[in-house]
Amino acid sequence: MDIGFWVFQTLNALQLSMLLFLLSVGLTVIFGLMHFVNLAHGALYAFGAYVAATVAGGLGYWPGFLLAPVLVAAIGLLLYAGLIRRMRKSGPMAQVLVTFGLIFALLDLTRIIWGDLAFGMELPAVLSGRVTIGSVEYPTYRLFIIALGAGVFGALALILGRTQIGAMIRAGVDNDAMASCLGINVERLFFVVFCIGCALAGLAGAIAAPILSVTPDMGLQILIPTLIVVVIGGLGSLKGAITGSLIYGFVQTFGAVLVPNLASVLIYALLAVVLVMRPAGLFPAKG
Repeated sequence: MDIGFWVFQTLNALQLSMLLFLLSVGLTVIFGLMHFVNLAHGALYAFGAYVAATVAGGLGYWPGFLLAPVLVAAIGLLLYAGLIRRMRKSGPMAQVLVTFGLIFALLDLTRIIWGDLAFGMELPAVLSGRVTIGSVEYPTYRLFIIALGAGVFGALALILGRTQIGAMIRAGVDNDAMASCLGINVERLFFVVFCIGCALAGLAGAIAAPILSVTPDMGLQILIPTLIVVVIGGLGSLKGAITGSLIYGFVQTFGAVLVPNLASVLIYALLAVVLVMRPAGLFPAKG
């Protein structure tokens, strides 16, 4: 195993980590800010993949890439207005049951619209080649996923750390009651954050569509890894989302290569250790 092997596997781990980050960051902020357990987040990811693949089939990759987050955010708006807002004060068990049922409702909806056959999505010409990094040739599109995830992380870190809206979100995560007393419209803040989280789920689906089979149950397949990332990183924390994503990506990738017989156990063993040592996660929000 030469240096090229390690470079290739590191890039694979980063690509998986950035895909999980785009999903987990919306979910963890929704958890941390709204105290709402939204298990249907993975279904929105699948819906974004279907929208991107469908639009790309007629108009090309980039219209699908841009339209998927917008349409998924619109679905999030409808879900918030019709269901989520009413369920926020009902407690975690009721939220889990309702959103668990919503998973299957959205799953059947995708089957009604698109059927059970797997969809594919063509790569844009500019991202269809390979880039030489040292002695390794790596797909350009996977490097694009890494760059996109890093760009989203940088943008969110800037917004949350340097802007007024970011300070309001942090205040709402730390103590929503006190934030309301200070004049922050926490309800409107909840709504905006929920829609942004849904849009990021749609964006993750759009970038995953060309490298994964677009199937109705792809949301269920990604849900457990996303929840593991959130639990390891800590609720409501951008640092926790990126840290948990990187841990999962590297453990899963290098575990499958170096110890394939234990690969499926390693991440769950790590999850158990984190839950015992740091029950709130590695970098939970203060609230």
